[in-house]
Amino acid sequence: MFGGVPIRNSRAVEPCILVKWRFAVGIENYLEDVLLVTLPAEPHMGSELDRITEMVSEGCNQDIIVDFSDVDMLTSESICALMILDKYLCASERQLVFYNTSPEVMHIFSRTGLSAVFTFADDEYGALQAVRRPACMCG
Repeated sequence: MFGGVPIRNSRAVEPCILVKWRFAVGIENYLEDVLLVTLPAEPHMGSELDRITEMVSEGCNQDIIVDFSDVDMLTSESICALMILDKYLCASERQLVFYNTSPEVMHIFSRTGLSAVFTFADDEYGALQAVRRPACMCG
């Protein structure tokens, strides 16, 4: 047990997996090299993104797939946090893929010009296929 949560696999001793359990809900170790994150709605999204970015900056070397099904709006703080997370992942030659984005949230990404920056998929399967493609080219 870690923090009252049962540890489900032997990989739980690795630092990024321990962080997963500490920050618990919404983050699961999907595959060995992929984290699936279900973002909460605002006002909690920014703090969750900060936690995920902290995991990545501390060496959690995994692609991240983000489920936006609970998100109905984006703040400038959340957009900035997503851009920072993407920058950290690109520096590690890892990918950030979004799926289940509502039309309203996609409209925000489009209006800000970020629909061309981030990778989007229709569903979880499509997101997994996207992370299997060659890593992003960061400039």
